[in-house]
Amino acid sequence: MNYEIETPISEECASSLAVGDTVYISGKIFCGRDAVLPKIVKLAESGEVASLGVSLAGGVVFHTAVSPAGVGPTSSNKLEIESSIAPLSAAGIKLHLGKGKLGKDTVEALARYNSVYAVIPPVTALLGAKVKDTRLVAFPELGMEAFYELTVDRYPAIIAASGGRSIYD
Repeated sequence: MNYEIETPISEECASSLAVGDTVYISGKIFCGRDAVLPKIVKLAESGEVASLGVSLAGGVVFHTAVSPAGVGPTSSNKLEIESSIAPLSAAGIKLHLGKGKLGKDTVEALARYNSVYAVIPPVTALLGAKVKDTRLVAFPELGMEAFYELTVDRYPAIIAASGGRSIYD
C-alpha cells in the first residue's frame, strides 16, 4: 500500500505499516549517522534530548550526513548506526530510514517498540529536491555528520522491517 505520512508519526500509523508498503514522508526528520547517533542515544538515555530543543516522540531518523552535495542513505547495518536503532525507538523514534539489511535482533527490537525501518533509494538529486529547510540541531564540530533536522515534502521510502518481519528475509 501507499501512505502519505506527516511527522510526528502516531503509534497507530506506525503499527499500520507493513513490509513492502511505500511511504511518502512530510514534515520534520532528523539526520544522523555513525559519529552522532551514539551521542543522541546517550542524551536520550539520560533524558537530556529536550536540551537540544527537539522531541524524538513520533520522530524519523534518516541515516545520512547533510552536505552541500545533498543527502543520501548510508548503510544502516554499520555497528554505530544499527546499535542506535533499539534505544532511539525506545525513546520515541517511529521510523528509521537508511539502506541495507538489519540483524534479526534489531528487527525484533523495532517490533517491540512499534517502530519501523524503511529503505530509501540512493538518489541524492531526487531527495535534495524534497528538502525544504535544513537546521543544525547539535554537534556542529562533526560537520556534515552533525545532528540535523530537515523539513521534507513527500520523501519516498519503502518499509523494510515491521512487526518482526524484514523484506530481506
